Amino acid sequence: MTDFQPRRRALLAAGIGALLLPVTAGAGTAHADSAPPATDSFAALRARAAELATGGAIDPLDPVYTTALTSLNSSAAAQWAALDRSAGRTALWSDLAPVTAPSNFTLSYGRLLTLATAWATPGAALRGDEEVAAAVVEGLAFLFDRAYNPAKPESGNWWFWEIGAPRNLMDVCVLLHDRIAPERIANYCAVVDRFCANPDRRTNLPTLAETGANRADKAAIVALRGIVGGSADKLALARDGLSDARDAGRNSLFRYVASGDGFYLDGSFIQHNDVAYTGTYGNVLLSRVAYLAALLADSDWRITDAGISVIHESVERSFAAVTFDGLMMDAVRGRAVSRNRERDFHTGSGTTSNVLLLAMGAPPEYAARWRSIAKGWIERNTATPYLPLVGIAATRRASAVLSDPAIPAAPPPVGHTVFADMDRVVHRRPAWTLALSLSSKRIAAYEAGNGENLHGWHTGDGMTYLYDADRAQYSDDFWPTVDPYRLPGTTVDTRPRADAGSTPGTSTYRPANTVAGGAVLDGRYGAAAMELIGNGSTLRARKAWFCLDDAVVALGAGITASDGRTIETVVENRNLHAEGANLLTVDGRDVTDVVGRATPFPGAGWAHLEGVGGYVFPGGADLQALREDRAGAWSDINTGADTGGSGDTTTRRYATLWLDHGVSPADAGYAYVLLPGFSPARTAAWAASRPVEIVANTAAAQAIRVRALGLIAVHFWAAGSVAGITSSGPGTVLLRRRDEGVSVAVADPGRTGTTLTVELPWAVEGVRSTDDTVTVASGRRPVLTVRVGGSRGHTHAAELF
Repeated sequence: MTDFQPRRRALLAAGIGALLLPVTAGAGTAHADSAPPATDSFAALRARAAELATGGAIDPLDPVYTTALTSLNSSAAAQWAALDRSAGRTALWSDLAPVTAPSNFTLSYGRLLTLATAWATPGAALRGDEEVAAAVVEGLAFLFDRAYNPAKPESGNWWFWEIGAPRNLMDVCVLLHDRIAPERIANYCAVVDRFCANPDRRTNLPTLAETGANRADKAAIVALRGIVGGSADKLALARDGLSDARDAGRNSLFRYVASGDGFYLDGSFIQHNDVAYTGTYGNVLLSRVAYLAALLADSDWRITDAGISVIHESVERSFAAVTFDGLMMDAVRGRAVSRNRERDFHTGSGTTSNVLLLAMGAPPEYAARWRSIAKGWIERNTATPYLPLVGIAATRRASAVLSDPAIPAAPPPVGHTVFADMDRVVHRRPAWTLALSLSSKRIAAYEAGNGENLHGWHTGDGMTYLYDADRAQYSDDFWPTVDPYRLPGTTVDTRPRADAGSTPGTSTYRPANTVAGGAVLDGRYGAAAMELIGNGSTLRARKAWFCLDDAVVALGAGITASDGRTIETVVENRNLHAEGANLLTVDGRDVTDVVGRATPFPGAGWAHLEGVGGYVFPGGADLQALREDRAGAWSDINTGADTGGSGDTTTRRYATLWLDHGVSPADAGYAYVLLPGFSPARTAAWAASRPVEIVANTAAAQAIRVRALGLIAVHFWAAGSVAGITSSGPGTVLLRRRDEGVSVAVADPGRTGTTLTVELPWAVEGVRSTDDTVTVASGRRPVLTVRVGGSRGHTHAAELF
């Protein structure tokens, strides 16, 4: 499987300047057997590719570029100072020896690219330095002769050979093309032809068709190889690879999928067959398509496939939906959460850059919305500002948007989204957002491998991510310091776990449960459920979440285990950062000063954490509260060859609340309510007034009623009746009655049924609208018949009166 490398993250922020050099080879679509275009067409494309890397003709004295230029100068100076230029060298950099190791020659190409970029960038300290250019050209020859050439067999991780190294190599050749001897250009094209001959197949496993981000990566490499080597056939192959012309579109990036890798109609993105990967692999795919659309625009090889609308739609449907004020949600970043140098704001800044790059060639109605969305992300993220994170080209695009008063900053979205095809749920309110990370026999609980994500065991067991004013919650060394056995929202067996993914290659863990997902009502309210089947444990639990205007109700039932170990449900585990002075109270009692020792609170009614919000335990709960300082290093969770984290120990304080179900519980349960942003007084008042009624919390059904909203929400684990609603089988049902009528939402997140019959508790006279999968028999006890079979857990809706 693919190993997503730091080079990919760097490329997410790359892009072209606001002005593109014209390419005048013609307006038609070229084919592999077409007559070769004029040589100057390739020169024009090389110039455009160089502008993609450097930003083009900027004014280096403009202060908007100061940070980006300083960063480039600093990186290039460090690589230049450390570059071994001696006659007897055995590696280009001493820390990348032996140079024959795939990760080392790939990273060496990356450092040469940094030097080449500094040489080619207006205003950079090394701009036009012929000594630097000569050294980079010699470095390319050294790597070809010693480590990366057509005679070498692939070893280790395939990604270095087929994507990482050839992409860096071709990027350098674009920038220094006129300084490299023709025979050397031929050599470098030959090595790319050997290891990345086309976007369609895995070189070391020719029967494996490339999909998703890997296909997009390879299409970009083949296009650059065509430009560097002057091959019209390669450029056509790259363009056609996006559409998978070879296999009649079977693996096209420009179509929605119903299984496997790619974009789904509900906004989900999957890579590696079963991993929710919008933030990483999805981001790579977006970046490569945006890059190629800009690179090939107006040329013989421009993208003409109308299916590119899938990528256009993904900006809002897939990426904006999981981006919080410029931060990419960790729930869709897979094993990348364990990377020291690839945090949520890095990935989010890449998404912003990709969206603005794609906007340059998109239909105006798309581009206008995207620029507004990106402007909103940039302006709201003041904790980790965008401009210091990106290069000159991205800065050029963004500054044009930021300085244009005609482009409004889009506000953060509000609503509820169920990504049924990747077992994720996102609930957005004006001041906060909650994301649920679920898993099933269809979607992996976690991915690990090649030394990455060593402690990701419980990240797909119902982990809840709360995004609010603390933009650094997950980026401030959360992953190396958080207790991985106590992730918020999870119910866990406390058994010790061995490091995951410490061996070569990547793999995923999929549990055996079928239920994971839920339904959304009016785009505003939602109910989700997950059956938990413990990994290597007899633990079983039925978990449900009900998402409202200002609260999230979490219920658990049927919690059973027989292994002789303690079972816990984690209500909160909040990163308080280095200082950790947030006031923590339980039923008004201050426990802030108790550090390092758990404090029990039998029958607790509510708790409050300053700066976060309130927690209510309807009916009381035996709560454990802990404030502790936790030390860890990024190398504890990632030892990857080129993604491995720092070994430096860092310490963060955490506030943890959990419910202890005891040793080998039988049919235990829990109920708690998250009240993000609430004050202590508001929390206490909510606990006293109980505006949400828990109607059921058993292994048969979990349900709430909110009388003020006219709302009832139920997840049925089996056929039954709750709060006047009768269901013929398992499923999620939400009802809301208002003066104008009754809204109904139904889903089968277990995907086990064909037809679900739901009887409502309120009389209706008729039907205003329904999905075509819903039929209604109105009357005193109306009945909905919902054809859930084949709907893959998506919501079916009806409006009645």
